[in-house]
Amino acid sequence: MSFSSKAGTLDSLRGRLQSAELLPQLRLDIATWRREPGECLNRVLALGFQLMAVRSSCQNEDSIHASAAGKYDSQLHVTPERLEAAIVAVIDSMGGTQAPDADELFIQPMLEGVCCAGVAFGVEPTSNAPYFVINYDDNSGSTDSVTSGRSNELKTFYAHASAHQAPLPLSRVLALLRELQGLFDMKAIDIEFAISADNVLYLLQVRPLVVTAPIVDIEAHTSRLGLIHDFITKAIRPQPFLHGERTVLGVMPDWNPAEIIGVRPRPLALSLYRELVTDMIWSYQRHNYGYRNLRSFPLMLHFHGLPYIDVRVSFNSFVPRDIDGALADKLVNYYIERLLAAPNLHDKVEFEIVFSCYTLDLPQRLQALQDAGFTEAECRRLADSLRELTNRIVHNETGLWRTDRQKLDVLLARRDEILGADTDPVTRIYWLLEDCRRYGTLPFAGLARAGFIAVQLLRSLVTVGVLDQSEYDAFLNGLSTVSGQMTQDLAQLDRTTFLARYGHLRPGTYDILSPRYDEAPDLYFDWHNLAVEARHDSTRFALSLTQMREISRLLSEHGLFHDVVGLFDFLQAGIELREYAKFVFTRNLSDALSLFRELGNDLGFSAEDMSYANIQVIKELHAASADPRALIAASIEEGRQRYGETCQIVLPPLITRAEDAFCFHLPQAEPNFITQRQVTGAVMDYHRRDRLQGAIVMIPSADPGFDWIFSHRIAGFVTAYGGTNSHMAIRANELGLPAVIGAGEVLYRKWAAAQMLNIDCANRRVEVLR
Repeated sequence: MSFSSKAGTLDSLRGRLQSAELLPQLRLDIATWRREPGECLNRVLALGFQLMAVRSSCQNEDSIHASAAGKYDSQLHVTPERLEAAIVAVIDSMGGTQAPDADELFIQPMLEGVCCAGVAFGVEPTSNAPYFVINYDDNSGSTDSVTSGRSNELKTFYAHASAHQAPLPLSRVLALLRELQGLFDMKAIDIEFAISADNVLYLLQVRPLVVTAPIVDIEAHTSRLGLIHDFITKAIRPQPFLHGERTVLGVMPDWNPAEIIGVRPRPLALSLYRELVTDMIWSYQRHNYGYRNLRSFPLMLHFHGLPYIDVRVSFNSFVPRDIDGALADKLVNYYIERLLAAPNLHDKVEFEIVFSCYTLDLPQRLQALQDAGFTEAECRRLADSLRELTNRIVHNETGLWRTDRQKLDVLLARRDEILGADTDPVTRIYWLLEDCRRYGTLPFAGLARAGFIAVQLLRSLVTVGVLDQSEYDAFLNGLSTVSGQMTQDLAQLDRTTFLARYGHLRPGTYDILSPRYDEAPDLYFDWHNLAVEARHDSTRFALSLTQMREISRLLSEHGLFHDVVGLFDFLQAGIELREYAKFVFTRNLSDALSLFRELGNDLGFSAEDMSYANIQVIKELHAASADPRALIAASIEEGRQRYGETCQIVLPPLITRAEDAFCFHLPQAEPNFITQRQVTGAVMDYHRRDRLQGAIVMIPSADPGFDWIFSHRIAGFVTAYGGTNSHMAIRANELGLPAVIGAGEVLYRKWAAAQMLNIDCANRRVEVLR
């Protein structure tokens, strides 16, 4: 079979399609309507349809080169009285008097009260990978909630071409897709379907799916997914030296790679993140801070380049090191079961699932453990251990975070020495990264831990009633972070001085293809329209005498070694230093990336080429008499091939079973709403730098390199990835700027496609206005 017009293709399927029904339809060409509209109306009305759908069927729709999907109007729920107006409206959308005579429209009975409806693809549309993708609504009863974008309850299901099982009724939709692929001898198809209240599956439309990516080898792709399936099977089992019967794999828990390097990072970015953080540094510092020793366990795994956190390893690392044996096992198993029961918490595990420090509301929070079968003695033992660990970290004079702060000064001093040395580029890159690990990401890991504890302690003051939400917001709004100072400096410093201080920053901290501020300053900043940002909330934070007395009493009652002033000094320092440490260590990393790009350029490789290399080539070149060009070329070739595989694989953000390698639902995330404010604004992608003022800006992650957006007087912003304690969350709180952090892929795509949004943070709601 071959495709023709929208209506013609449906007619050609009558009597041949086995896996679904087709609605009756009447086709009208525009020429006939223009000659005899009354006769056309009589022909339609004679069919006896009580409610109708009037749809376009143009010659330039549904071709193999362009679908023109949604370009022309469809009139739904049309009564006989409104039929003529509906036909005219559809023709007007097709060009009105200029519409070609040969173009058609068609009328069908309107399906009402459907139990499921949606859109399905025969391949993954961006990569042409062999996945069936079904986007559907089984709640609203509407046939067009997916195509119109009105529903907030859409679901997305992926099934690999080799998968043979799917939940009902989706298995029937897969059977329909397979039949249509066979009839048209084409994998890339796009259908609209509906399942009626009496459980009949209807095909509403089928057309070619326009895909620009090359055809994927299904056999090789299936083999790669088989390897992922087998790896997950092994990873989920009990492991030596780890507590917990099973694991979960996620892109957002702990050192969430989705936020920092993205879900499909280039090989260079992935290798850098492993080298600087997730292979050893993360566990070394966590052990220093009093938690279990996980130094031999990499935190981040990857599946053909898709990075995932091993959540069991992460949860083990949050167990205090003086707790072992049965209680440690019990804790890790509880954490994992809690995550499996509430997967929407995967970006909030440390705030909602794990007990990683002592807080003033800990006794109340521990009730959840007792409800899950932990004894009072076990809860008391955990509380005592967390109290000791927390006191050691936050102590006024000997707190571990103070030592980590000092290491950052060493990093700054040694950086100047490295860059000023009379040596070759490889040596400079090697030492910039080595120092970045030892004096940068290592103390940053500790200061990030202090920052998490600070936020949890601050939140607990709200929970126990000492502070209210407005005072919590006022405290955060009064912080002085690097990012806040940067926006002030942008308005007050000359361009050269500003870029000397902040020029190393870039969106995508680990991405060699992302220009630094000082490499493309006009890309990020409007130098002719600068102003000091206004703080939206001017309330100054101050404790009353009554509050100070109550906090002092609570600290004594809970055995926390702090006075009130010392506690708030720590709360401020913990949050501010986390951001400062990131600012400092990224200078080394950014310089190393620039030198690596220059090294590649000298050897005849572009920045694009170098993005496929593995940073381990620098270690090898530093330690061996190797041919630089040959070594880097081999690394680039290997990385390029693997990244091609990376882009063809789709996995869920949280993997809970081996079968997720082949089929899964893409979950809706539970976004983090920052501030209590409400804003309405036009939706703008961050690339539209000339139109950001007053807009709600869409950015992929909560990476600190996106700080430049605040210089454009934005109204608010939404990120696909990021947690409640991420850099941009803290920044939004500091500015009193409404934001939605970590919306997840489904909601992010939906909101990014809108023209106007209303964000109501207090009520945790986002509404598409148009």
